[in-house]
Amino acid sequence: MTIRLLPTTLVNRIAAGEVIERPAAVVKELVENALDAGARRVEIAVEEAGRALIAVTDDGVGMTAEELALAVQRHATSKLPDDDLTHIRSLGFRGEALPSIGAVSRLRLVSRSAAGETAWAIAVEGGVVGTAEPAAHPPGTRVEVRDLFYATPARMKFLKSERAERNQIADTVRRLAMSHPEVAFALTEAGRTILRFAAEPGDLLDARLARLGAVMGRAFSENALAVDAERDGIRLTGHVALPTYNRGTAQQQYLFVNGRPVRDRLLLGALRGAYQDFLARDRHPVAALFLELAPEEVDVNVHPTKAEVRFRDAGQVRGLIVGAIKHTLAEAGHRASTTVAAQALGSLRPEQGGAAAATPGPGYAYRPQSGTGVLREAAAFYQPLDRDGVLPGLDAPSAPPAAAESSGSDLADYPLGVARGQLHGTYIVAQTGDGIVIVDQHAAHERLVYERMKAQLGERGVQRQGLLIPEVVELEPEAAERLLARAEELAELGLVFEGFGEGAVVVREVPAMLGEIDVQGLLRDLADELAELGETLAIKERLEAVCSSMACHGSVRAGRRLNQAEMDSLLREMEATPHSGQCNHGRPTYVELKLADIERLFGRR
Repeated sequence: MTIRLLPTTLVNRIAAGEVIERPAAVVKELVENALDAGARRVEIAVEEAGRALIAVTDDGVGMTAEELALAVQRHATSKLPDDDLTHIRSLGFRGEALPSIGAVSRLRLVSRSAAGETAWAIAVEGGVVGTAEPAAHPPGTRVEVRDLFYATPARMKFLKSERAERNQIADTVRRLAMSHPEVAFALTEAGRTILRFAAEPGDLLDARLARLGAVMGRAFSENALAVDAERDGIRLTGHVALPTYNRGTAQQQYLFVNGRPVRDRLLLGALRGAYQDFLARDRHPVAALFLELAPEEVDVNVHPTKAEVRFRDAGQVRGLIVGAIKHTLAEAGHRASTTVAAQALGSLRPEQGGAAAATPGPGYAYRPQSGTGVLREAAAFYQPLDRDGVLPGLDAPSAPPAAAESSGSDLADYPLGVARGQLHGTYIVAQTGDGIVIVDQHAAHERLVYERMKAQLGERGVQRQGLLIPEVVELEPEAAERLLARAEELAELGLVFEGFGEGAVVVREVPAMLGEIDVQGLLRDLADELAELGETLAIKERLEAVCSSMACHGSVRAGRRLNQAEMDSLLREMEATPHSGQCNHGRPTYVELKLADIERLFGRR
């Protein structure tokens, strides 16, 4: 077989297959070029989800006729002034985007430099480059991509539906808009606005939070915690959501390295590791993090679409992310997300189309609108009252105030209020200065025990308590082997056991703070936990994960009656303990309802 050189047009199409796999990739490359050109306004227009047209217009520095001719040549770039691939300070750098796009579409560029008297245009069709010609255009650049993949029809078969491709384009624009809050963005399709973000004024952190709120929603900005940490020349900034504000997928995790949006496994794993104490395994944190470090410390040239990066010291980067996020979450104290109360109120409000909200009127008791079935029957019981009528018993003297009633000043001293009672042996109801708090006693105490175990583990080791009669626990042989392989690590947590024949262990000591526990259930749960964790986590992270299971067994159970002192003690300890706003599985430990919200439920507002 004879070796031969491939034609230039075919080479460009091969390169396009690496860089341009879908319309969103074209948008990404063109918008990044606009941002590198110093644009402060970027407008993206598409038709048929980018198949028919992608047009990107910016107000950047623009290009001269000579630069325009070079821009559509392979390996031509203005972003490597010293030809050093380790000092890449721009978003685009490969010099392949425009010629690759031109190889599989009908490409037209119009540009005018700030000092230029006229604009210039050049066209590339199926890889064939035309000549630059004078044109009319304000300072800046407009790039039009028509009939994408017309030169490679096979690629069209792999595109998804218009809706899916449109969503990918919108996601690409959102990510780029997050990292450049000072730039205005607009995305339209056939004249219909899909996205529009105004340029955010102010310093970077404030402008970025405003942009994140515009992209991710106001609920995120209300429940976001600012992250700002630096270590050995690496800086991490951004915002992370409270653990109780989480999602079922990882779609709302936005990561940036030197302004470049990435989907890097190391960074995603570090984010997950930082939240592992606070979320169940099927829940995901919400965050937008921006990592800044010297260009020579990161290789951005490891992926054709620049979606992945490689760090010179990956361990240092991971440690910074995990440490900074954990410190930020600890500073939030017992705070839970505002969405917890909103969800609770939403579940209390009548559903649309069901039991509709009542329309209170003069002289009438609360009356739901007539419906079908039970609602129709129930409506018959709501009878009109005379304006001066009273219900039986309401003319009796008021009861004397309870002795335990606290003054408003006392309530203001306690963020979680003063306990007023316990419902169903599970929920503590507390009164605050401007509302009420409902606490899940088991979830709250589980978090408190867990935090105490971690503190003891980090200081002097968990205190142990010997069993008067050692307890033998029978397990499957594989489960027993897993436990015995981790016996030394578990001893640090105060759990001491040893083998007792095949498929059994004998437990001699347990953590003192757990009190009376179900040893059999604890050992079985730990065996399952270790099977799920495997070898993927570091020893310390495995220990903390096991602590979570042990804390669950040692916490106050639902159904246990608590007296006034015990309930207030639990509330005070929650106020003084970091992360007490959520249990070890990411569920909220309390719900706070403001008096204004309660009044709205009853139509008082």
